[in-house]
Amino acid sequence: MQEMMVSLFGSTARPRILSLLLSHPQQAFYQREIMYETGLSLQAVQRELENLLRLGILKKRETKARIYYQVDTTSPWFKPLREICELVERD
Repeated sequence: MQEMMVSLFGSTARPRILSLLLSHPQQAFYQREIMYETGLSLQAVQRELENLLRLGILKKRETKARIYYQVDTTSPWFKPLREICELVERD
């Protein structure tokens, strides 16, 4: 199923990050935490987080020590993306 997500999103990093964040919509993650949870390089995580922010799928919150990323549940993309991830995880 990972192969289907890669084909759909054109990236291996984007579906891993989306799957993590969409499965925990109320939780905010910092970059290195996303890196560890997904097994991706920091550069790939940074690139995809910026892409997802630009698309309005994520929101970002900065503290003195860290920058946190969380799925934006008010985004029009939230429900369709979550449904896609759930479908793929079921198969």
